[in-house]
Amino acid sequence: MDVSPVVARILDGMIDMHCHSGPGPFPREFDHVDGARDGDRIRMRAFVAKSHHHNTVMDLQAAHRSFDGVGTRVYGGIVLNNQVGGINPYAVEMCLRMGGKVVWFPTFSSRRHIAFQEEALAGGFPRSTVELTTVPVLLHDEQGRLRPEVGQVVDVVAETGTVLNGGHLHPDDMAELFALGAERGVERMVASHPNFISDLTLDQGVELSRRGVFMEHEVGMYLPDDHPHFGIEVLLEWIEAVGTERTVLASDLGQIGRTRPVDAFIEVTTALLDHGVAEKDLRRMLVDNPTHLMGLD
Repeated sequence: MDVSPVVARILDGMIDMHCHSGPGPFPREFDHVDGARDGDRIRMRAFVAKSHHHNTVMDLQAAHRSFDGVGTRVYGGIVLNNQVGGINPYAVEMCLRMGGKVVWFPTFSSRRHIAFQEEALAGGFPRSTVELTTVPVLLHDEQGRLRPEVGQVVDVVAETGTVLNGGHLHPDDMAELFALGAERGVERMVASHPNFISDLTLDQGVELSRRGVFMEHEVGMYLPDDHPHFGIEVLLEWIEAVGTERTVLASDLGQIGRTRPVDAFIEVTTALLDHGVAEKDLRRMLVDNPTHLMGLD
């Protein structure tokens, strides 16, 4: 896809905090190295490789020689689904102390996502290439109290200065998690695609942003030919309500048959420019805010 000089200038140095490069049980369009090479097209500074099923730091360390000569840096993280033991502070500790940047609370193992699953699969979400057991990963015990391992994970995130992401939690659970994070000194908190799966209302998103949580919107959701699809006016409404100072644009792409992240960033950035979003505001959401969240400034 061609990129105009102004869009190229906006995207120069951007960071994608949510990229589904492979390998993993879900089929992927490209692996971590291919994704980084493609990122060089727009001088992408970095992306975070996200797998719903394993700690991606180990992938990257194993493939480190393959990144020679590639300008785009790739960082890892961990999602607290069944396959890593759920809310597992020991797995988090290893990931973050070996260079991981993001901890996502349960996605596919959250009660919210499991309730959404059949609709998601019917809508074209990927299916695993191997049979995987799905049971909910719970944040609370039988008395409704947060499990102690939730606090242990939050403490490791605070200690390492990394990102606490709400995953696909219910809005109430997400608010409780972020309140605990703030109480325990976490300075970088993110809610991914807040208006999808977790289905935060705009008011809930604004309230979380006032508490320091960044709303991460996925450009893959604002492409006319992709699924899920929301109109660009939905994204504009969220940006207006939350403000660019608490908004991040990421891709959530890498699935087989979907648009590549670089092309999606070009297309959605162009659309936002056409709808009057200022160049400096786009740089804030694509470059400055993720640079801060990743601790690269």
